Amino acid sequence: MPLRASRAAGPGSLWLVLALAACAAGLARASEITFELPDNAKQCFYEEIAQGTKCTLEFQVITGGHYDVDCRLEDPDGIVLYKEMKKQYDSFTFTASRNGTYKFCFSNEFSTFTHKTVYFDFQVGEDPPLFPSENRVTALTQMESACVSIHEALKSVIDYQTHFRLREAQGRSRAEDLNTRVAYWSIGEAVILLVVSIGQVFLLKSFFSDKRTTTTRVGS
Repeated sequence: MPLRASRAAGPGSLWLVLALAACAAGLARASEITFELPDNAKQCFYEEIAQGTKCTLEFQVITGGHYDVDCRLEDPDGIVLYKEMKKQYDSFTFTASRNGTYKFCFSNEFSTFTHKTVYFDFQVGEDPPLFPSENRVTALTQMESACVSIHEALKSVIDYQTHFRLREAQGRSRAEDLNTRVAYWSIGEAVILLVVSIGQVFLLKSFFSDKRTTTTRVGS
């Protein structure tokens, strides 16, 4: 069953920047989503998981505020399996204890005016074997072993590419924020310098201005 999402609170609409879902013969599923989480908002996702399935939830806040978010994972009975407050990034692995719908939520309810951009990768199950007969008793041929090694290396490359894309997006956001602050600071300095210069001109002018004195002569 594909990943489902629902919004629990807060204004604005969900913006899905990246949504990739892969299913391999029902053995493994993976969902990667990057979405915007408005201020005072909570976003929940649901996944049907069979008992004994190994799952991994990994998330990272890309932009917004202090780059932190609350995360909570619950099993079908509502038991909290994972809960973290104001985390920038984390990874959690668990094995489903029963069949049912598991829910994990990201909350930005502690923020009053800053929205966040959150990325998460939710993997359900193990990757299927590259070859149907990979688990056979006999050893793999040299070509099959090379293919398996290349396959594992490519998966590592994909993980590294995702990691560096997130780092690049986070770095770009911080650079843009810093650039905005520097621009405002420069404008403020220019205004202060202008006010001080005008004040000095008027102050110096007052030193050299002619002062008329009135003399009163008292006659006897």
